[in-house]
Amino acid sequence: MDGPIPVALPDGLTLHHLPGSAQRYSGAELRNLKHAVDWFPKEHPTMPAIVSDGHDHANACGFCHLPTGNGRPENSALAGLPADYIKRQVAAFADGSRQSATTHTLPVQLMAATARGITPGEIEQAAEYFSKLRYISYVTVVEKAEAAFTPGLFIYVLRPGTKSRIGDRIIEAPLDLQRFEQRDPHVRFVAYVPPGSIAAGRELVAKGGPSGQPCATCHGHGLRGGIAPPLAGRPPTVIARQLAAFHEGTRESPEAAAMRAIAAPLDVKMIIAIAADVASMRP
Repeated sequence: MDGPIPVALPDGLTLHHLPGSAQRYSGAELRNLKHAVDWFPKEHPTMPAIVSDGHDHANACGFCHLPTGNGRPENSALAGLPADYIKRQVAAFADGSRQSATTHTLPVQLMAATARGITPGEIEQAAEYFSKLRYISYVTVVEKAEAAFTPGLFIYVLRPGTKSRIGDRIIEAPLDLQRFEQRDPHVRFVAYVPPGSIAAGRELVAKGGPSGQPCATCHGHGLRGGIAPPLAGRPPTVIARQLAAFHEGTRESPEAAAMRAIAAPLDVKMIIAIAADVASMRP
């Protein structure tokens, strides 16, 4: 199969269910940006209104980032991030100082629009909510030279057939595409990275690479958080995407200056290696 594959959801009326959940959602509900699909409501505290439901000026935070705060590879995991950090990033999206290295990506556009439409009180409530959640990693990083995959919507999709070289890429894909499209917060991912990436990344993380600034200096022991947010176990595509944004200078807020200097001398192989090692760590 060549090119992007279609979304795995059937029509908008069919009711979906997941094992272990009493909830039922139609395909239309699974795609509704104004409402967070909540398969397992007992697994998290009561969501603030803006997390569970959007309004005319903002989407529901929990739609993209999930009620658990674990997010998905195309956006970001908010669970366990400091509340003040979350609030600063929303402000950066709103004023345009936080952009993706790849311009005009839909997740960034949606986040920027919501950041401009959300109220200060809603930002406060959402930040406090997500900061108190425990992040759980559902990704396994595997070094592999070749794999069978194809582009999907925002992610890669595993498929049977002829294998392609991984090359200088991270191929992160859900192990169950249907559950991914159903926004299951428990779906597991595999991330294929080039052979040798994890060891190379471990050295870069420990010694700081070209900048000579070890990651733990700011991100804490085991990269579980310090004066900078926790990174351990977060999806490798998210880590790589942010390093690329720092490298390209598209994260322009004043507090991003230190990371721009650190990421500036990194090349693609280094970024992949760092992301592979960081994602392999225990959160």
